[in-house]
Amino acid sequence: MQVYKEPIMKNSLNSLTLLLPLFFLFSCSAPKTAVEETPPTVSKNTRTDISATAALSLKEEFQPTADKDTNANSQSCNNEQVKLTSDFAAGRMDECKRTGEYEYSITLVPENTPINSSPWYAFKIQAKQVTDITITMKVQGDKHRYPPKISRDGNKSWQLQDYQLKGERLIMKVKASPQSVTIAAQEIINNQYYVDWAEELTVQSAFTQSILGLSTQGRPIYKIESRDENSNEWVVILGRQHPPEVTGALALFPFVETLLSQSELSKYFLRKYNVLVIPNINPDGVHAGNWRSNANGMDLNRDWNDFSQIETQLINDYLKGLVAQGQKIKFAVDFHSTKNDIFYTMPVDYGVESSYFVRHWLGELDRQMPNFNVVLRPGNNPNLGVSKQYFSDQFGVHAITYEMGDNTDRTKIKRIAFKSANILMINMLSETDHDKE
Repeated sequence: MQVYKEPIMKNSLNSLTLLLPLFFLFSCSAPKTAVEETPPTVSKNTRTDISATAALSLKEEFQPTADKDTNANSQSCNNEQVKLTSDFAAGRMDECKRTGEYEYSITLVPENTPINSSPWYAFKIQAKQVTDITITMKVQGDKHRYPPKISRDGNKSWQLQDYQLKGERLIMKVKASPQSVTIAAQEIINNQYYVDWAEELTVQSAFTQSILGLSTQGRPIYKIESRDENSNEWVVILGRQHPPEVTGALALFPFVETLLSQSELSKYFLRKYNVLVIPNINPDGVHAGNWRSNANGMDLNRDWNDFSQIETQLINDYLKGLVAQGQKIKFAVDFHSTKNDIFYTMPVDYGVESSYFVRHWLGELDRQMPNFNVVLRPGNNPNLGVSKQYFSDQFGVHAITYEMGDNTDRTKIKRIAFKSANILMINMLSETDHDKE
């Protein structure tokens, strides 16, 4: 296990399926106990192939101010034979021009500047007959971060799309046909996907899905809860503050499913701890295909001091309400993506309770996964406004930012999430003194 005191990222990608030349730098111990090796089967949705089906249920009575099936950032390039369009949830290709008979130029433009470098794109291609086309993409004022993926089956499964990098241009040749295909920066996990996943997770359990409140544009922000009347301690799980950070979502799903799996370990854990999951904090940004921000152009993971945005206000108010009822926030995990797999933690000498808890937890993960390089990066940034710091300062407890690499193998992401969730439960239930190294 590597623990950095300085801002150095030194982890390898270890990706079998997404190892590509887009390697730019972007941001965003307990007793050794064996963990059960069979992952939970709570939800079929926790996979790289993303379902696009929509069961509306909870969402029907809350309609956002923007139509839920269209996108304000949509563009299209059409001629009589070929059509490129981004007119769908999470679609984005800010500027599209036809530059030749079957040649197209797409420019990606951030929602505001300065901004973290996460150029998102997602568009569909369809032709009246099989046609070879060439697409050239460039990023206004920035570089490409995400290698293109393609789905030929309605976003159920994804493969890498061949491409070339020539300077700042990403060039790909695509065979268009009457069967629509989708090209995207990462697998598309839109707002409806979260609703479907949570409904499947809660349908045959005591867990509940409900609406915490509405986003800036009026979209529901959902919460999932597991609550035992005899427990007053809470583990909080957050996700999708930054829309393009899909590998964070791909980690959150199996992590949460493991905590709520109703295995013997999970049952014991859920008798002692309540769990609050808010998996999609920024539904407006997800819908629009934003690089970083919510509908107001704000980075939500810089708003945990000021609470100027309704999305962070809702969570802060809810957590403070729990504490006012005599409940206690015990630990928090916020899922994100960056170039490499890394865990941003609070320093052991910061003054939070159980000061060595995170190091014990992730140290055990490092021992049980010898082929995964667990990298800890402690940090204390009280003026930055990130969620990790908020939980430590407001509630005096550990919190981490759980980052998965953009190109980390998707199966590996699941294994890490399953293992880390099980070890977390074991450590939180153990009698280990987490105030000692």
